[in-house]
Amino acid sequence: MAVFQARKWYSRSFSSLSSHPLHICVVGSGPAGFYTAEKMLKAHQAAEIDIIDRLPTPFGLVRSGVAPDHPETKIVVNQFSRVALNERCSFFGNVSLGTSISLAELRDMYHVVVLAYGAESDRILGVPGEDLKGIHSAREFVWWYNGHPDYKNLALDLKSTETAVILGQGNVALDVARVLLRPKRELAITDIANHALVSLEESCIRKVYLVGRRGPVQAACTAKELREILGIKDLYIHIQEADLLKSPADEEELKNSRIQRRVYELLSKAVTSQPSQPRSGQRELHFVFFRRPDKFLHSDNISGNVTGVCYEKTILKENGGSGKQSAVGTGQFEDLECGLVLKSIGYKSVPVNGLPFDNHKGMVPNIRGRVLSDVPGEHTFEKGLYVAGWLKRGPTGIIATNLYCAEETVASISEDLEQGLLTPSFPKPGREGLGQLLDSRNVRFVPFSGWEKIDVKEKADGSLRNKPREKIVSWQELLKVANE
Repeated sequence: MAVFQARKWYSRSFSSLSSHPLHICVVGSGPAGFYTAEKMLKAHQAAEIDIIDRLPTPFGLVRSGVAPDHPETKIVVNQFSRVALNERCSFFGNVSLGTSISLAELRDMYHVVVLAYGAESDRILGVPGEDLKGIHSAREFVWWYNGHPDYKNLALDLKSTETAVILGQGNVALDVARVLLRPKRELAITDIANHALVSLEESCIRKVYLVGRRGPVQAACTAKELREILGIKDLYIHIQEADLLKSPADEEELKNSRIQRRVYELLSKAVTSQPSQPRSGQRELHFVFFRRPDKFLHSDNISGNVTGVCYEKTILKENGGSGKQSAVGTGQFEDLECGLVLKSIGYKSVPVNGLPFDNHKGMVPNIRGRVLSDVPGEHTFEKGLYVAGWLKRGPTGIIATNLYCAEETVASISEDLEQGLLTPSFPKPGREGLGQLLDSRNVRFVPFSGWEKIDVKEKADGSLRNKPREKIVSWQELLKVANE
C-alpha cells in the first residue's frame, strides 16, 4: 500500500509540470545537494529537480556530522526544507546509487545528474597496528553519537581506559574531544543519540590528547571551535610552552592569515592561564604538537586491543617556494599509553561504477563542477554529469562553503545549456521513470512527507526528555514511521 501511495504522489507531481521540463537529478541531500537544487530552481523555471539519498532522512552532514551541542548550525535545515517543499522539487530517500539504481540509468533518465553524495569513507594512515580494536575514525564516532543508522552498534569501549588519543587538530577533532570531555548534563539536553549519551555518561575517559604533525601556528581548527573547547568548565588544558616558539617561517605564515593568528593567540593564552598541574580527578585536554604516529601498540594477549601509540617527533621544513611548511621525521620516538584512538585525518569519497574517479585524491576529476572524462589522452567532459561538495573539491570547508561550491556548479550547467551542449527539448522520463524503476525493484523510497513524519515523532519523543529531538537510529524504524 505504501508503494502504491508513493507512486500516485510522484505521478501527480509529474503531471502538474510542462510536458518537457528540464529533468535534473541531484544525488545526495546534504548541504551541497540542497544548495545545488535551490540555485537550479531559481535559475531555471523549467527545471524539475529530484534529490535522492541512500538514507531515509535528508540533510546529510547537517544531521549526521554537526555536533549535537551546535544547534545553531542546524537551523539551515529550515532553508533546505523550503527547497524540498517546492512543487518542482522532490525527495527520494532510501535510494542508494549503485544498488537501487545505477549511474548509467540515472543519466538515461535525466538531462542533468549532479553528484553531491559527499564522503562516506576515511583516509588511512598506513602504519602498523591500524586495524587494532579500539581504533576508529572520527567519522565513525561522529556518526555514532549523531544517530546515523549505520553506526548505532559501533563497538566503542569507553569504560576500559581513561585516556583517548585523537589524531588531528581540525574542527572535527575538536568536536570529538569536546563530546568526550563536556559535562554530560550539558549533552543531555541536545539531540545526541540516546545510546551515545548513555555510553558517555558511563565513560571512564578523563584525558584526551589532540595530536598534530605540525605546530600551533599550523593548527587546522578555527578560532570559534578552539575557543569553545578551551571554555569547557573545570577542564585542565596542557600545552608545552616550548611548542609555542615561532620560527621566521612561522611568523610569515601568521602575517598572511588572520585565522591562524587568532588560533595561535588563543593557544598562547591558554598556556599562561592554566595552573602547572591538574587537580585530582580533573578532566584534562592535552595539545600535542610536532608528533606523527609511527605505529600503534598492543599487549601480548589475544584481545587485540590498542594500548598506546608510538610517535615520531617532527620538525618543520619549508616546502619549496609555496610558503607552507611540511612536517618531517627526526628519528626520535616516544610512546603514549591509551586505550582509545580516534583518527581525524580526513574523510574520503567513494566511487560508483561509471564515474571517473581519482582514488589518490578521493574525489572526481572536474573543472568547475563539470566531470572530466577518464578517456586516456583526451580532455573532454562527461555530458550532463556534474559534481558538487566534497566529491568535487575534497572534504574541506564549512557548511556555507557548499553554497559557493554549488553556485559554481550551477553556473557551469547554465553555461552548457546556453551553449546547446545539453538538450532539454529532448524528452526524458525523469521523476516518472525513476518512480517506475524503483517500484519495479520493490524499493520503498521515502518522500519528503515521510521525513516530516519522522521529524514529528523525533521531536515528540525528545520533548519527553527535555531534548529538541530523540533521533530514531534504526533503519527499519525510520522506514516504518515514514510509511505510517
